[in-house]
Amino acid sequence: MSYDIIVLGSGPGGYVTAIRASQLGLKTAIIERESLGGICLNWGCIPTKALLKSANVFEYLSHAADYGITIGNASADFGAMIKRSRDVANGMSAGIQFLMKKNKIDVIKGNGVVKPGKKVLVTDESGATTEYSASKGVIIATGARSRELPNLPQDGENIIGYRQAMTLPKQPKKLVVVGSGAIGVEFAYFYNAIGTEVTIVEYLPNIVPVEDEDVSKQLEKSFKKAGINVMTNASVESVDTKGKGCIVTVKTAKGEEKIECDVVLSAVGIQANIENIGLEEVGIIVDKGRILVNDYYQTNIPGYYAIGDVVPGPALAHVASAEGIICVEKLAGHHPEPLNYGNIPGCTYCSPEVASVGMTEKAAKEAGYDIKIGKFPFSASGKASAAGAKDGFVKLIFDAKYGELLGGHLIGANVTEMVAELVAVRKLETTGEELIKTVHPHPTMSEAIMEAAAAAYGEVIHL
Repeated sequence: MSYDIIVLGSGPGGYVTAIRASQLGLKTAIIERESLGGICLNWGCIPTKALLKSANVFEYLSHAADYGITIGNASADFGAMIKRSRDVANGMSAGIQFLMKKNKIDVIKGNGVVKPGKKVLVTDESGATTEYSASKGVIIATGARSRELPNLPQDGENIIGYRQAMTLPKQPKKLVVVGSGAIGVEFAYFYNAIGTEVTIVEYLPNIVPVEDEDVSKQLEKSFKKAGINVMTNASVESVDTKGKGCIVTVKTAKGEEKIECDVVLSAVGIQANIENIGLEEVGIIVDKGRILVNDYYQTNIPGYYAIGDVVPGPALAHVASAEGIICVEKLAGHHPEPLNYGNIPGCTYCSPEVASVGMTEKAAKEAGYDIKIGKFPFSASGKASAAGAKDGFVKLIFDAKYGELLGGHLIGANVTEMVAELVAVRKLETTGEELIKTVHPHPTMSEAIMEAAAAAYGEVIHL
């Protein structure tokens, strides 16, 4: 079988790439060994958001009296929450199947291995092999999996990764989360919200360590207020799983501490899926566990491309999608501009939510910028007060000389829906003064963006 383009992997990088290739008139096939949609739709972005929504609804019910509503005691049905999450994921995967048919993309089920000569060898469930060729190129989009530490080997029961965290047979009474990136804090919030006793262990000084320090401190404050035990500057030395549960030995500045729990969730990052897919045979260069590519995602071997979590850069679904679109548009003879990795939004969907784009305050200062900083708390927002969601703030960092928005950092309710405005502002090179004069609707949470800009220039009204 011969195609113009063969995409290896059907996550948000792979399936978006395949659809765009088909739109551009290229005969396209996509190879997937598991479920269409990859980790994001089946085990990551989507099912976790379904779990987080269940936790959010449960919190509303638990605090109904705060809104003048009297109801009986609400209880969390863990099994039903898990089932809803899986149903949502399955529905999304079925939606991708529809999109493949709509766009006349051939879906090849099996394990794919790239071969020299722009070929891919696919082994199906029965063990039969079929070779496919791509006249224009093979695009590798095999994604990533949960990273394992030597002292935290995942056994799927006592020490688990994110997959098991969303399909546990019963709710743990006590949970230790190792790592406080997006995966760690989202699961910490979910389990804490439904009644599990949660401890977060973070090696670095702040949780969500890639975020602006003010955001990290606010999230830690909010988590502690919610009853989550947060341990920073701490490391897990070992986990004893010989007994009924787990005994976690944590090293801190004060010495070693032992924590008993039912389950340990290892959330210490991800590892690219680049083993056993033929890279060595083809001669594709890998460095530090990622495939090296140019601005248009071509590897060192002509005819072979790579996008998403297998290449250097942020391991985010929207980044993989953008990379795939740029890749195939260039292949098709268009002239897309390279992706600006300095303007990628990051979102974390715990409560309060976290969203950011661009430089942190520390990074801007280290880069030598003379900066203006504007900060507006949601406690001063009418909409946030009415919604009962006053935790958090918007923090904007501007270049004092030219008014460029260097970075935006938000923490609060629904801020993941607000950050796109800042991405667009940076893309369009809008100045701080222009942002102040952009009329925002009242009452909305988004007014805080305008107010934060005004605060940077000494013009804030409601603070």
